[in-house]
Amino acid sequence: MARDEAPKHEHSYIHNKTKDDYLKRLRRIEGQARGLQRMVEDEQYCIDILTQISATTKALQAVALGLLDEHLNHCVLEAAHHGGPEADHKMQEASEAIRRLVRS
Repeated sequence: MARDEAPKHEHSYIHNKTKDDYLKRLRRIEGQARGLQRMVEDEQYCIDILTQISATTKALQAVALGLLDEHLNHCVLEAAHHGGPEADHKMQEASEAIRRLVRS
């Protein structure tokens, strides 16, 4: 490892099927976003566009909740078992992430 290269942090979803599931969902969401662009370009009915925006938003929220669940059940739980400042940091980090999700 090079001197200025940070050690690679491993995330729980990287080592199992969940990563592929997230990527599949995100690609689907990307397609939905492109579809929304086409709908606007084609001047489709506003309510139809809003319905698709709502579906895209729900899909992103589902990914976010899945990632949050992974974080709580792995990163936060592991840090809590070890205790100390890292546990406090992970709890604070999770609380802030939840706060951002609730506001969105």
